[in-house]
Order: sequence, then structure tokens, then C-alpha cells
Amino acid sequence: MYFGVDYYPEHWVHPYGGSPENPEAAWEQDADLMVKAGFNVVRLGEYCWGLCEREEGQYDFTWLRRVMDLLGKREISVVLGTPTAAPPLWLTRKHPEILPVDERGVTLREGTRRAVCLASDVFWEHAKRIVTAMARALGDHPRLIAWQIDSGIGGHQMEHSFNEETRREWHLWLQAKYERLDRLNELLGLRYRGQVVTAWDQVPMPQLAPTMHNPALLLDWNRFCSDTIVGFVKMQADVLREICPKLPVTTNLRALQRRFDHFDLANVLDFVSMESHAALKSKAAELACDIDILRSLKKDGVRTPDGDEGFWAIEQKAGQVNWQEVNSLVRPGILRLFTYQLISRGASAVLYYQWRQPRIGGEKFHGAVLPHHLHGHSRTFREIAQVGEELKLLAPVLEDTKVVAEVCILYSHDNDWSLQQPMPPNKFFKLREHLQLFYQALHDKNIPVDFARPTEDLSRYKLVFAPSLHLMAGGEADRLKLYVQNGGTLVATFNTGLVDEHQIAPDTGYPHDLTDLFGMEVVEFDPLPPGEENHLTFKGAFPTTHLHSARLWCDIIEPKDCQILATYAKDFYAGSPAMTLNTYGLGKAIYIGTQSHQPFYHDLVVWLRQMCNLNPLLKVPDTVEVSLRQKEGTRVYFLLNHQSSPVRIQFYKPMHDFLTGSTFSGNYDLPPHGVLVLDEHPEPKPEPAAEAVAT
Repeated sequence: MYFGVDYYPEHWVHPYGGSPENPEAAWEQDADLMVKAGFNVVRLGEYCWGLCEREEGQYDFTWLRRVMDLLGKREISVVLGTPTAAPPLWLTRKHPEILPVDERGVTLREGTRRAVCLASDVFWEHAKRIVTAMARALGDHPRLIAWQIDSGIGGHQMEHSFNEETRREWHLWLQAKYERLDRLNELLGLRYRGQVVTAWDQVPMPQLAPTMHNPALLLDWNRFCSDTIVGFVKMQADVLREICPKLPVTTNLRALQRRFDHFDLANVLDFVSMESHAALKSKAAELACDIDILRSLKKDGVRTPDGDEGFWAIEQKAGQVNWQEVNSLVRPGILRLFTYQLISRGASAVLYYQWRQPRIGGEKFHGAVLPHHLHGHSRTFREIAQVGEELKLLAPVLEDTKVVAEVCILYSHDNDWSLQQPMPPNKFFKLREHLQLFYQALHDKNIPVDFARPTEDLSRYKLVFAPSLHLMAGGEADRLKLYVQNGGTLVATFNTGLVDEHQIAPDTGYPHDLTDLFGMEVVEFDPLPPGEENHLTFKGAFPTTHLHSARLWCDIIEPKDCQILATYAKDFYAGSPAMTLNTYGLGKAIYIGTQSHQPFYHDLVVWLRQMCNLNPLLKVPDTVEVSLRQKEGTRVYFLLNHQSSPVRIQFYKPMHDFLTGSTFSGNYDLPPHGVLVLDEHPEPKPEPAAEAVAT
């Protein structure tokens, strides 16, 4: 298993480190302390274009090779980042047309990372040159195990740029998709407001305008920008695979925070890497949700440096960030706790960001493994070194294990982009918050979860949630029907099937193409403002522990063949269905016409768990997070206490703790922010008594 750190040796040369006689002396000290921390991998190079190509065509990678050599002497492997996230100043001065233009038509200036338009052929050409030169210069190094392409792609709202070159690429993209102008006018609905076009170059980019642009055009713009980003990453991946065919490629991603299709991007990578933000004090379930989303991006064809099927956490914050209003310290034990959360959910490597707080630049007070002065006595260093020692024990046990989920939550970027458009039915509805209600309930019951697009094969799952699939393509509806018909259980919600993939509303009833699946039709929907609520009245065997509210959105449902599970309690639609169940083929389709509070989703999961024969991983208090990694013959449980107080757990079977080597049963007090890594350990059977032998 790989355990390491993100390192920027260019920050630690004289006069910021070393000496006039030996400008790079700090690198040796850094490497020695990395060994002490238990690190066996380092990420390098992601922002060094201007240092490797100070003048056009004049490359110098020798300093990077020296760093790789001294790390190699200590048996530390290297992931190299291609440096295209930070173009050098000479490039933007020579070619100012590559600078990004915002929706107001204002050019954003050079001097930072991401100061580039990704649709620029000039930039692509120079990016391809630096990647090619770097791969040829360093790709043969024996300690190089993988490439990271770019860094934080799409960050700082640079998923799109409104340059003239973008305009040309946009028109070519539309022409390739629609082929004929009459088809484009029809499928984009451009007769609305009379905005039809008679030539491809008339189609506008959605820059700042007096009012909102055509919704179908906005959605296609998102798709075009996403395809541009995916194409840029694929270009680099192709170069690297041609020169270094044995080395896998990745890039660092955040969960659903940037406007490109993460599933599409994962398809052009060999393995997925993520940025983890445990330092931001998010709830455990929110962080777990991010991890599961990113783990789920690439389920097949994974190729990591060590051959495991997991993902990498290539940026785990080692301390506080520097871009919040108040950047509080990360408390003792939290780094270790959230490192184990990553590992428990499938990570086969964790690298901390970053090695040392730099003395220069904008991240001088961003958290790091080490402070500005170099020693191995800081609180953070000691905590991380402890994890390093523990992972040496766990690595053999975790090899080839993976997370296996029987429950899935559906998500598509097309749908999310549609829901983020101007003038929605309820601007207070947020898909991520809605999705998190389901995830939180599953997380709190320790039920493993995957995420998937609606077009994926869902047959491996007993239970699938489809929260607010506002945009439903015809093929997606067919997939859901096939899943239920073959015996699956589907739970869908309000705001489903209101438009197709072209942003056209159906004239056959809501949810689009799914009224037969759910045995009902949504005839109206009533968005509610914050603070205003309806209430739910339940029928039949659905268990309730609270009075449950109906918030933000109430579908008014006309039942046909379905069973009614709950009705609304007030307003003119009091008594009409709010939650239904329909048998379809061998499976069940459940529809929830409103959003409720968190206790409702806990009750829902308890009910569904029995219906779908889903068993929790272990019986523990609700405040303990449990995850499982497994392979044939091996089941490794992780128990994480996210509380600031101890939690008592009762084990009904003997359990073996990998971290201490001890075996215990009965009561166990898991300390604040404590971690257990266990397997079931049967008690040894007593040896049969030797029979007395007569003499």
C-alpha cells in the first residue's frame, strides 16, 4: 500500500532552504524525514512548467531527476504531475489569445494557475510539447510509478471560457452533434422567442445577456465544456501512454464540485484520485459521501501502480486550509481518523497535502505535515508517522480487498446541470442536499453505497435510489424499467422526468416515460418556500418514529395501479398520495413525492432494509461508522468513532484487532476519534483430552 506526501522541492532551494554552497541541501533532510514518517511515495512536479521551460523550447528537467534520485535511494516512489495547470508567463505574454475570457467578455490576466482557455489550439500545442518533453526526460526513471495529469482541472470556475477560439470550437461541436441546422433548431427549441439560426456561426455562446439563455443551449454548452476538458486530459494521457506504456495515469478530482462529467473523465484515466477536505469540519457522512462518489467513478478497468482495484487519495489535507474566513487547526486525532475513513472506503493510497508550509507564495499558512522549520517533532508529523507505522501492519491484509455495495444512488451530470439553470420551480432545492438525505440514512445504518449513472448496469444492486432525476433520457428510463422488471427495488422522488435530454417537457405525463413503472402520474407539483410545510400521514406497514414533514416540493399524484403508502395531511390536496409503491415485473418501484426531514429517511432505510434483505455490517451504536473491505476469505471491518467522547461497543463474537494484535469480545470502549480494524476471530477449539494408556 502506498502512503506519502505532496512535495514541492522547488520551494526549498537557496535562499529559502539549503545554503549558497549547497542550494539543494534541504532536499536530503526532507527525504530523510519522509522515511521517518513512513512515506513510500511522493507526488512532484505539478506546477513547475515555468521552471522546466524558462524559455520556449529550452527544457531543463535535471533538477527533478536529482530529486527523484535522492528519493529513490530511500526507496520512495514518485508520481509526476504534468505541469499544465500553471502556464509560464512567457507563454501568455507571447500568446495573449490563450488567456480566458469571462461571460462579460473581460479577459482574465496571467500570473496565476488556470490562466488559460482550454479550447485554445495554441495552448494545447504547447501543453503537448511540455508533457512530451517531460515524459521523454523522466519517464524512464526506475522510481516513477504513475503520472498525474494537470492538477485540479476545471478549478476556479475555469471549466469554460468565452474566447473567439472557443466560439469556433463550439460551432464545430454543435455541427458534429446535430449535422443539420433544422435539427438543431428543432431539438434546442429555438423557435421559442424566435431565436432560430440559419448558419452555425449564429449560435451564441451563453455570455451575459439581459435575461436567461435557452435552457437546451445552456445544457449543450455544459456538455461542450465538459467534452473540452475530457479531451484535454485524454490528449495528455495518449502522449504519456505512448512514451511510458507501463505507467498508469490519473488526475486529482473533487466530488461533483466542478462542471464537467466526472464519469467521462474517469473513462480516460487508469485510476481515479481524489482531493479530501477533512480539514473543513464537514460531517462524517458528507465526507464519506464524497469518497463513495469518487470511488464509484471507475468500477471496471482500474489500473493502479500496485495493481489494487481501488482509488487514490492524492491530496488529503494535512492541516487547516488558508482560504476560509477562519482557518482553525485540525484537532488531534482527526487526521488519523479521516485517513482511516479513506482507507476503509477503498483507498489504496493516501498522500498528504503538503510536506512543508512554504515560506513563499499564497499558501504560507496552509496546513502541512511540517511547519516552516524542518524537524520531526510537530504534533501533525507525529500523528501521521503513527499512521505510517500502522499501515505497514495493515498493507498485507488489505491487499486486493475492495468495497462491495448492494445499494446504489443514481446521479448524472446532465441532470445536475439542468437543475442548476436559472428559474427552477424552487430555487431553494439543491440536488446535493436531497441526495445527502438518502446517503446520510444509509451511512448511519452502515450500509455500503455505490453511485452510478442511470445508463449503467444496475443488476448487481438489490436497492437503487434515484433522487430527482429531473432530466430523463429515453434510454435511462428503459434501464430503470429493466432493473425493476428483473427483480430490483427502485426508489425515485419528486422532480423526476420533467424534461428529456433536449430539455423538452413530455406531453405524455410525469414522470417522463415512467408512469407505467410507478403505476401513477404526477398531475401537478407544488413548490413550497422554506419554513412552509405540509405533513405526511402513513398507511400500512411503513414504520414511523416521528411525525414527518413535507417540504420544498409536493407532487400531486393521481394513482392508477399503485399502492398508497402515505398521503398529504393538509391543503387542497390533503388525502392525495404522497408516497406510492408499485409492483412491476419481479421488482418494486417506490415513488416519494416530497422532501422530508432526516428522520423520515432513517425510517425509510429501516423499512427498505427489511424489504430488500440488507444486513448492516455490524451491530454498533449509531455514532460509530463501520466500513468493510473484502475479498474471498477475508473481511476487514473498520470502526470509526467520530465523537469527542468514548463509545461502548458490545461484540457478540470474538474479534481480532489488526492494529494491536489482540482478540476481544464483550464490551469495548472505543476512545474519542478512535479506530478499530477488525476481523471475526473464532475462539480456538480446545484440544481433545489425551486418552489414558494402560501400562
